Amino acid sequence: MSLKIHNTLTGKKEDFIPIEEGKVKIYVCGVTVYDDIHMGHARSMIVFDMVVKYLRYSGYEVTHITNFTDVDDKIINRASEAGISPLELSAGYIEEYFRDSESLGIGRADMYPKASESMDDIISMVREIMDNGFAYEAEDGSVYFSVRKVKDYGRLTHRSLDDMESSGRIAEDPMKRDRMDFAIWKSAKPGEISWDSPWGKGRPGWHIECSAMIRSHLGDRIDIHGGGNDLIFPHHENEILQTEACTGEPLANYWMHNGMLQVKGEKMSKSLGNFFRVKEVASKYDPQTIRFYFLNTHYMSPLIYSEDALAEASVSLKRLVNNYRDLQSRAKAGAAGSDMGEETEEARISFRESLDDDFNSRGAIEALFVLAKKTNKAMADNTLSSEGAERVLSFLREADGILGIYPSEELSDDALDKVMQILISVRGELRKSKQYKLADDIRDRLTDAGIVLEDTADGVKWKRA
Repeated sequence: MSLKIHNTLTGKKEDFIPIEEGKVKIYVCGVTVYDDIHMGHARSMIVFDMVVKYLRYSGYEVTHITNFTDVDDKIINRASEAGISPLELSAGYIEEYFRDSESLGIGRADMYPKASESMDDIISMVREIMDNGFAYEAEDGSVYFSVRKVKDYGRLTHRSLDDMESSGRIAEDPMKRDRMDFAIWKSAKPGEISWDSPWGKGRPGWHIECSAMIRSHLGDRIDIHGGGNDLIFPHHENEILQTEACTGEPLANYWMHNGMLQVKGEKMSKSLGNFFRVKEVASKYDPQTIRFYFLNTHYMSPLIYSEDALAEASVSLKRLVNNYRDLQSRAKAGAAGSDMGEETEEARISFRESLDDDFNSRGAIEALFVLAKKTNKAMADNTLSSEGAERVLSFLREADGILGIYPSEELSDDALDKVMQILISVRGELRKSKQYKLADDIRDRLTDAGIVLEDTADGVKWKRA
């Protein structure tokens, strides 16, 4: 089965055919760095982390870029309140971004361009758009894209220009010739951070920075452009106009958009004040639970945020983690029995078929649960060989390289296992000498620490609660 991607541009699942065989260029819109990232940001970040990891697992050479908007009205206002420069404020939040993203097991992009460091590319692109007749300079030195110069605006939203005009998401500005036009260069207000340009001091509009960064670092046309579905209009629609005004060819072959994280029927956002910072949530739940919570739903579907949902995800994930721990013990036991070759291969095929079907991570996780059920039964029946357990573990490690839902310390903490074997042995000796109170005290204190002792056919085993 070849990889299929739901393309927002066409509204259909399409076979993925890269521009250059064996290589993928992907750009994912990043964050405006005026505050800590919240769980809505985390969903998009984890989704595209999974996408990039699966593309690489599938053998593609991937170039992945995510940007930072570090020049923006919100940044300027927040910096003014704090009494520091806008770039100082944004630099601090970029550092926090990396701390939070790394805490969630998110791999680094190949590049993180910043608006403040891309001014030459941005100004050059604005000039080219003007030279090609798609933009005009206003009285105050701002430059606007003339939307009605384009015949097919609205390709991603599949809506007409008139429909979008009534959407309520159009910024009013007396300098515009048409209310649908948008700024690609903003003249500087007194005291604002600014850069010199042919139109006077100013700074870029929001949309132009992504177009300029993509063109500078990835070329005129890329394979995949990603982001949350709240960016489809106007941000991504406007990116298309800007780039095509310069190149005359499509910006991206495939457009991917994840669904919004919702709180009480509205998308999670800072502007609505209904957001939960990653730091706050990560203090209560481990990163693997957070990743499992997001990836156990198809990326395009809306997802309701709640503490109950995260708690349910934690309970569900423990079934997989406990299965992994039991397989580790079985692999070390020297047991005879089935090698689980057929079952493991079936799981691998199902896992890959799910991810090949528009990165269906929910289906991929279901394949892990089906395999866990089979291996749990084999271990309970004492019919799984140590070699079979290791075969299954090898596949689960492959899968986890994409999903990142198994706690890494639980997968390889041999030192803890050695300590537990000592405690189990000591407790066994205490019971033989009828010192039951001390033996029970060891068991109870381990339970308090989140470790459960279980009597099995192979002797006493331990696992995390």
